[in-house]
Amino acid sequence: MIIKEIELYNFRIYKGINKIDLTPEIRKNIFIVSGKNGYGKTTFLMALVWCLYGRQMQEVDELYNKEISDQGGYSKYISNSLNRLAKKEGDTRFHVSIIFSNVTIPEVPCKEIQIRRSFDTITGISDSVEILIDGHSNELAKDVGPEIFIRDFILPKEIAKFFFFDAEKIVTLAEINTVEQRRNLSRAYSEVLGIKKYEDLKDKLEEVRLKLRELTADKKDKETLNLLNAEVKNCEIEIAENERKILEMKDEKSAKKLESNQIQEKLIRAGSAITVEELNKLRTDEETLSNKHNELQNELKDSYDIIPFAIVGETFWEVSKQLENEINNKAAKFNLEHIKVISDKVLTDLITEQRTFDGIITPDIQDFYFKSFKKLIKKHFFADIPEISDDFKVIHEFSDTEKNELNALLNHLKFSFKESFKRINGEYLQAQNEINTIRRKIKEAETKQDDPIIASDRLKKENLDKDILKIEETINELNVEIGQLKNQKIQKEKQLKELSKKLEVSVSNKSKDEAASRLINELKEFISQFKVEKKKSLEQQILKGLSTLMHKKGFIKNVEVEIIGEDIDIHLYDNRKDVIKKGDLSKGEQQMYATALLRGLVEESDIEFPVFIDSPMQKFDEEHAENIVKYFYPNVSEQVVIFPLINKELNEKEFNILAPNIAKTYLINNIDSDKSDFLPIEPKDFLKTYNKLYNNAN
Repeated sequence: MIIKEIELYNFRIYKGINKIDLTPEIRKNIFIVSGKNGYGKTTFLMALVWCLYGRQMQEVDELYNKEISDQGGYSKYISNSLNRLAKKEGDTRFHVSIIFSNVTIPEVPCKEIQIRRSFDTITGISDSVEILIDGHSNELAKDVGPEIFIRDFILPKEIAKFFFFDAEKIVTLAEINTVEQRRNLSRAYSEVLGIKKYEDLKDKLEEVRLKLRELTADKKDKETLNLLNAEVKNCEIEIAENERKILEMKDEKSAKKLESNQIQEKLIRAGSAITVEELNKLRTDEETLSNKHNELQNELKDSYDIIPFAIVGETFWEVSKQLENEINNKAAKFNLEHIKVISDKVLTDLITEQRTFDGIITPDIQDFYFKSFKKLIKKHFFADIPEISDDFKVIHEFSDTEKNELNALLNHLKFSFKESFKRINGEYLQAQNEINTIRRKIKEAETKQDDPIIASDRLKKENLDKDILKIEETINELNVEIGQLKNQKIQKEKQLKELSKKLEVSVSNKSKDEAASRLINELKEFISQFKVEKKKSLEQQILKGLSTLMHKKGFIKNVEVEIIGEDIDIHLYDNRKDVIKKGDLSKGEQQMYATALLRGLVEESDIEFPVFIDSPMQKFDEEHAENIVKYFYPNVSEQVVIFPLINKELNEKEFNILAPNIAKTYLINNIDSDKSDFLPIEPKDFLKTYNKLYNNAN
């Protein structure tokens, strides 16, 4: 899949129609789009993300979430995205269009797909999306809806961060500090590695088996099944509704926060207690601490989920021992059956030999020697295999994955939970105190004058701040409710499965049920093996990338990808086999790690999608930068678009290294403060033209 053309119409700084051709040439996959700061490089990247995901662009990356939040929420962000000149001229419409080619959609032949997202600031309540396949509307796109179509056939938003990224910001991949951050990243890894699609397929087959059993249920069981299904559906509806409310409330919070900040600046200017710069510093510190406070709050919530297991620690330990006994019992049973098979084969051969013996062997003597022989075989050849207790009962019968997850939780409780909980709780209280201190400083800086207008502004700000606190409390309550609903849904689904196991399948559907059962078991085995293979290959890809890109050869000696259930984590080791903490790496090394990780994920994903990179050479020294342009950009994708600051993020030497792979170069030509367009330039003339235009620019 490649992007053939992008069109921006009245989107922020791009006035009118602005088209850019990104068709690759043979063995030339790199496109350079450059301009001075403020001319529209980052805006161009955000336009692409908005075109694909609209309101959901906030979920792609924190970069977009912060941009939207700073403007007072999505509604204000999208309304403010209309070009100012266009607005002045009375044009209220803007859109972004992307044309894809070489797209494969099962059973839908197509050469090109066009996605166009539009918004009208006068009539638009929400943005509208149009999808054309070879220039025409398509029933598939209409049936599933544009958002699902983009997710399923173009690029899921969960993994878009690996294809649209700010190279300076991707160091966040090396700075995962909270459970929620790791959980979100794990889901993205699972999606990009292709694990999730097989898990989803297995779930669908299990639903098929459940439905086949429902057909044979009697009246009472059908009522129970219908009730459970309805409760599961209600949970899903309530979860979706709560998530919708949270999105709306976040927008409302951002709008009120923006208004509160503006009033705060006005009050401080009137009081002259501190400068606006000092206020902004306090506000930045408050925002950083608030983010940390929220993350710690989420970690505390996760800890609260684990506390019940700690309270019943003795019972939990007994469950673990029971599982271990079940595994040992299963192994012993298998081995004893193996011994029996061997013994029976030897005794069969003895009976054959007995026919050549002329003496008389009575049945009693034969029975004695046969029994003794079996005991002696076990005694001398299989003495380490325990006997099976007749009264032993299998209670849990966990799969290997379930057993590993339980043991991981048990080890966490035994070795790290107590200290971890103390640390999180301590940091949470400390962050809360520091936030209160900063807010007190800001409040003290505000004017104490009795001017009625200022008093009115102060009252308005206090009311806004109260509203913001109420919104935050409501969002937290909704998140708690979502967690409870998810747990209810899991419990109801378990009850459905347990009830379905008791139901017999009709004779006419037995073959379908057996086929589904066989496929589920095969999928479980395949998923288990697939995870092992992906784990190994991703480890190799990341290590290969680090070895190629880093100039400290041998610094990172090994990479381990840990996959336990849905949790995926990545560990780095030095030549002493000690863990290298990613947070202790320098910013340049973190960016190298994140770059190698991105390359590995793209390589392993089998997703053919263009890669867009903003601020491409930030934090890199000369040697690292040279390695990036030599080995990363030419090979990371069939189509790579980079947005560098010339002479700072891409110098002449690096440009010349890339030159054999450069298909096209574009200069973002800034006409005035409200208008930029794309100026196509031949790659061989690009640096000369850039330096001529901007050498004396301010």
